[in-house]
Amino acid sequence: MNKLIASIFGIGYIKGGGTLAAIVTCPFIWLLWQGAGAHNPWYLVVATVLVTLLGIFVGNKVEPAWGKDSYRVVIDEVAGMMVTMLFIPPNLYYLLIGLVLFRFFDIVKPLGIRKMEALPGGTGVMMDDVLAGVYGNIVLQVIVYFTAFH
Repeated sequence: MNKLIASIFGIGYIKGGGTLAAIVTCPFIWLLWQGAGAHNPWYLVVATVLVTLLGIFVGNKVEPAWGKDSYRVVIDEVAGMMVTMLFIPPNLYYLLIGLVLFRFFDIVKPLGIRKMEALPGGTGVMMDDVLAGVYGNIVLQVIVYFTAFH
């Protein structure tokens, strides 16, 4: 079960699994936005915290079998994408821009993101993507502030 969750039901086994996991997360965010989340952004906050904690847990469980920060673990991309979209107005354009920003920061790993991977176990697996999500969110907040998509 831990491997199934860590790989987001097998997405981690596919080439480009990290990007695919972030893409698959977008409809989940959209659904949260369309429900009560459009009027209460805390639904996404709670979901993000739960996914992150679950990712740390399963990351610790699969590391002995899969090794440190295995490409098969993609729950970290789910959490990072969710962090990117925290407190962003519900809008398809922002969701797509957020996806691009998150993947950029996750792949390039600037500004200390790579250092987060050195944290032990599942924490290191998750925190580099969470920090990439924070950077994506900061840039997206600036874009939201200066655009009329909302």
